[in-house]
Amino acid sequence: MRRRPGISGLQTAAAARDQFRLVGENVAKVRTDLMKEQLATFRSQLEEFARKHKNDIRKNPAFRSQFHEMCAKVGVDPLASNKGFWAELLGIGDFYYELGVQIVDICLATRPTNGGLIDLQELCSLLNQRRRAARDLVSEDDCLRAISKLKGLGSGFEVLSVGKKRLVRSVPTELNKDHNELLEIAQTQGYVTVEEVEKNLQWPHGRVIDALETLLKEGLAMIDDGHRDRKRRYWFPCVASISASATGGDDVKI
Repeated sequence: MRRRPGISGLQTAAAARDQFRLVGENVAKVRTDLMKEQLATFRSQLEEFARKHKNDIRKNPAFRSQFHEMCAKVGVDPLASNKGFWAELLGIGDFYYELGVQIVDICLATRPTNGGLIDLQELCSLLNQRRRAARDLVSEDDCLRAISKLKGLGSGFEVLSVGKKRLVRSVPTELNKDHNELLEIAQTQGYVTVEEVEKNLQWPHGRVIDALETLLKEGLAMIDDGHRDRKRRYWFPCVASISASATGGDDVKI
């Protein structure tokens, strides 16, 4: 018959458990302190890197994007405030604030043509045309960062992925799955016909008409009836990249 552990044995086991727990806590604390020290060192080096390369960060979109990635890895957000070290050193907060204002202006100017839905690539191109005098080129990454700040203001701006394109929405229009599939098909030619949609998506006629009429009412589509085959084209400026040309270049001031 096995003997049960006595009081002394239980006390010894409890003391051993306490020792293991203390050792574990000490190891965790050492690791945490070491990580904090490494993080502080990295942030210090990041600040020194920013001082040394601030002109490249301001002027070079690709360099600026890589700098943002480095900041994200150590939990630094240069866009969090217009005040403080990063704002004073780089003026990044002011840069994206200005960019956000210009994005709003362009979206408002092109809205009569595209209904408030514009291709991100086209938006970036229009921004660079506007900023040509300042010689501060911007990338799609810059546009996305500026739009993310606009979203924080509850302004209704959002980036949608439709097929291979990313579209910037500046109106509170809700697009469902049917609308997204229509826009994806339209990316090939810039337009669709009822017959093409029925064939490609295997939709009944009523479903096609309902989706297209909704997009027409929202101002996202334009009707073109001037063809010999008498087939109506539904043009989508947001994927046809005709927002600027459709206005003749003079009517829309950006």
